[in-house]
Amino acid sequence: MSVPTAADTFPVHPPLSRPIPDTLPLYHDASRSTRRHSTTDHLELHSIHQPHLQNNGSAQNLPRLDTNNHDGPSLQFPDDSSSPVSRSQMPRKSKSKSPNPQTRREQNGSISSQSSNGHATSSEMSSSLLEQRRKHGALDTADSASQAAHLMSRSSFTLDDNVPALAASQGHGESSKGFSELPRQDKRNFLLLVLLYFLQGIPMGLAGGSVPFLLKSHLSYGQIGVYSLASYPYSLKLLWSPIVDAVWSPKVGRRKSWILPIQTLSGFGMIWLGARAESMMIEAGKGGDNGIWGFTGWWFALVFMCATQDIAVDGWALTLLSPSNLSYASTAQTVGLTAGQFLSYTVFLALSSKDFANKYFRTVPGENGLLTLGGYLTFWGWGYLVVTLGLALLKREEKTRDREGIWDVYKVMGGILKLRNIQTIIIIHLIAKIGFQANDAVTNLKLLEKGFSQEDLALTVLIDFPFEISLGYYAGKWSEQYTPMKLWCWAFVGRLIAAAFAQFTVMIFPAGGTTTWYLLTVIVEHVFSTFMSTVMFVAVSAFHAKIADPVIGGTYMTLLATVSNLGGTFPRFFILKFVDLFTSATCIPPSASNPPTGLKSALVTTSFSCALEAEKHRCVEGGGTCRIDTDGYYIVNILCIVVGVVTFWGFIKPAALKLQGLPLRAWRIAG
Repeated sequence: MSVPTAADTFPVHPPLSRPIPDTLPLYHDASRSTRRHSTTDHLELHSIHQPHLQNNGSAQNLPRLDTNNHDGPSLQFPDDSSSPVSRSQMPRKSKSKSPNPQTRREQNGSISSQSSNGHATSSEMSSSLLEQRRKHGALDTADSASQAAHLMSRSSFTLDDNVPALAASQGHGESSKGFSELPRQDKRNFLLLVLLYFLQGIPMGLAGGSVPFLLKSHLSYGQIGVYSLASYPYSLKLLWSPIVDAVWSPKVGRRKSWILPIQTLSGFGMIWLGARAESMMIEAGKGGDNGIWGFTGWWFALVFMCATQDIAVDGWALTLLSPSNLSYASTAQTVGLTAGQFLSYTVFLALSSKDFANKYFRTVPGENGLLTLGGYLTFWGWGYLVVTLGLALLKREEKTRDREGIWDVYKVMGGILKLRNIQTIIIIHLIAKIGFQANDAVTNLKLLEKGFSQEDLALTVLIDFPFEISLGYYAGKWSEQYTPMKLWCWAFVGRLIAAAFAQFTVMIFPAGGTTTWYLLTVIVEHVFSTFMSTVMFVAVSAFHAKIADPVIGGTYMTLLATVSNLGGTFPRFFILKFVDLFTSATCIPPSASNPPTGLKSALVTTSFSCALEAEKHRCVEGGGTCRIDTDGYYIVNILCIVVGVVTFWGFIKPAALKLQGLPLRAWRIAG
């Protein structure tokens, strides 16, 4: 049993800590890409403002501005007076002046590194809950263009060096403020961001977490594979994020122009779906593949609206908080999404279980859990509308006249995709997760089919969460100690081992039901699989940060993370289809000498295939016994592991280590 990683966007059955979330955080102001710098690039520029790091440790070796040049102001260097940098040669600044939530200006003018969650080192990138929708705040500071000019004008500057290691913050300058020390306005805006991200987590936790488990009693694995297509908007939102950033109404506000209508549509959509969701699941099971497409379409639309809202909220977070407190934007994201998904996945899955309700909350057993999918959707649909109304009436957005081009961003993406090394890493991302797709997509569902209860599954995920956070910290430290792709390769092997361990765990399911020792085995397998997934995510995210071009850092990072996420999403549909294809089961009619009583459907008198869920229900309700002759999960999981082993040692590992050793020049767009 495996937990999808940050690159596995919006998995069919993500755990508490996954929204979807196979994503490094990505800020979606992608159209502001004329000048962007990743955290690593800021660290490379850090020494420019520190005289003690210059030649001979003397500040006298710093370049000076010569205003007497008849060709215009230029930079003169004491050690090479023949190397002036004219104004025309210096990179132009972006028109956008959006603050960077991952960097802050210190008192001495240097820039300190900020990780995606607001802490000072990359080792804090451990909350893989946000994997499929994380943001990378690779936005430029006010003088990033002049910093780049200073660096590139030095005689020692070269792109031929190997990819540098991530540096740690220098440790001097301002320290981060506690929440109680924030200005009153920042506190209010922080809480607003938490609320908006919390609302996103509600449908995300349902669509990617709880609903697939609820569908298992009605649909086959292949039909659940069709439903997995509903997660695609979160893997592909890069395609329309420049539009969200560039098209808006000045009367409403740049971000509210999208947030208000999207949340309104989401609210009404959840209310409509709440009144029909449970009946739609039943009809989808009876209607075969044709029935599931309509159900999937509604969830696809809901996830699409959440993804679009996410883009707008990410952009608004950059301006809601004051520049010195922008690190709290990612904190709000983490807190809000974690709470929303925890409520919609772990809590809802437990409270919707009739066994859990009968065991802990009822004296007289009932047939339903404390919560139903329809009631939960309806409640939060109205919650969406109330929050949207309050946002429209009570919150004013600062006016801006920024108008940014859309097509420029798409042209930059095209330029990045033409790089041969980028094409190689895209291939790696698209095939790397095939080896453990059966584990990620099917193992939890197979456990439920065997008799593992929903409340035990919710307990497993709940126990796994603190382990994931704490172990993720060490994954971050290792990504600094070793080269990222080497660490990624180690975790790849570990994840293949986890897939084999998961199959063994399913095979030894006790005939009499879940026991204490078996529950502990499932928890250990779950924690091990989650840890390997987290290490892979942290390592590849660190590598992305190192190779991103500083000039187009935001677009570069977003594109790489999108491809990584897609690699964890697109195989799922086919894997679930193959499980049904390779499964062979026969319905055995009841004995004529001992006919069953209390049948829910027509008596089964002849044998037939019961591999699919609908036929299995007809067999059991008609008094027959569905005997599984060949379990497709075992075959598909073994095939996936074999494919993973062959592709890893035949292509992925040598290609990944080769990419790790390339100089920065290999990752730059010509011109």
